[in-house]
Amino acid sequence: MPEYLSTAPVKGTRDFLPPEMSVRTQVFGHLYEVLESYGFLRYDGPILEQAEVYERKSGQEIADQQLYTLTTRGGERLALRPEMTPSVARMIAGNAKSLSFPVRWYSHPNCHRYERPQRGRVREHWQINADIFGSDSANCEIEMFELIHDLMGALGATPDMFAVRVNDRNLLSSALTDVVGVSAEQLPQVFALVDRWEKTAADDLAASAAEIGLADKQFEKLTETLAAGPALLDELPAEVKENSNLVRVLSSSAASLVRFEPMIVRGLAYYTSTVFEVFDTSPQNRRALFGGGRYSDLASLFTKEQIPGIGFGMGDVTLMDFLSTHGLTPSPRSEVDVVVIPVDEQLADAAREVATSLRRAGLRTSTPLEQRKLGKELTRADKAGAAAVVIVGQEDWAAGNVTVRGLATREQQQVALAEVPGVVVALLNH
Repeated sequence: MPEYLSTAPVKGTRDFLPPEMSVRTQVFGHLYEVLESYGFLRYDGPILEQAEVYERKSGQEIADQQLYTLTTRGGERLALRPEMTPSVARMIAGNAKSLSFPVRWYSHPNCHRYERPQRGRVREHWQINADIFGSDSANCEIEMFELIHDLMGALGATPDMFAVRVNDRNLLSSALTDVVGVSAEQLPQVFALVDRWEKTAADDLAASAAEIGLADKQFEKLTETLAAGPALLDELPAEVKENSNLVRVLSSSAASLVRFEPMIVRGLAYYTSTVFEVFDTSPQNRRALFGGGRYSDLASLFTKEQIPGIGFGMGDVTLMDFLSTHGLTPSPRSEVDVVVIPVDEQLADAAREVATSLRRAGLRTSTPLEQRKLGKELTRADKAGAAAVVIVGQEDWAAGNVTVRGLATREQQQVALAEVPGVVVALLNH
């Protein structure tokens, strides 16, 4: 017996058969339309980058645990991109002289991270990235939050289904040092502790805080501070708040789009101020869906110019889980709108002629590739989800007609060739 290879995809990756691809195409098509309605331009880049880009800018978890790396025959260390932001920063820096800032760019790359596959996490995913480069204005934050609401709305989500939870790392730094009494040396470790706050048991958090060197009273104050919500802002120095774009957002009409949460940190090392995460509010899927933030110096790996930016990455896995949880997943489209069937092989050319006229009218149209009995072709057309079939018979064709049958009603009529597209469109819209 021959030894066949497995038909399963590599662990952590997925196959997308046509029905799944139909759903994905519909979902992402809606997102593209919203992004482009805001003036975002689509770009793309290579899946391979210098490994150093991620090791220096993406944070320890990605660099040390999740990066797929390879060494070329020439000794160059490369990595499969785990995220797009460092790549777009490279592209922006390399083309800065020809760009008119600020710029709005978006992409839809596939990314790779070596992590334990589980609900919401795989090893290869696709991610919508949207970034604004070249502006420090709080209007960038406001536009991002408006964009997120419109993206979710385009998928059928209502505002009660999700929450945009926001913070500013500078506000949090002030809270930790001025309110909790964390030292400058302890700050990075406490940030890491806060980042896993909601996913870790209270006893484990307390033990970690003690290892960092926080006293029991400091841990109590930290717990209180992270739960304070907007009231925390009253305890922070005026100078810190004056320099915060997030405080400007919270003082604007866009405040209703977001919820200030001191415990939002984001693990990626390049975020410098505003950070945010979009959460599913359903008890069945209460988790972060996607997030992002502002970075002031990401392009510094590639240029001495200071090019600020803000953006987010929306992963396909958690997004599809969200749509499924809320009953918002679209149905797969049918294979075709209409099938043109010749009753015998001599009419194959005639059938292709009719099919061409239907395609030119914008209808998805197929013709049989092999001659089979009419009954079998009708069954196949019905299974393909066609709304109608056009039957090309010898006598009808000689008279300049064809038969159009609606598959839902089983009613049929003789139609002149010139009128076929209009009749089929009417059946589709019925």
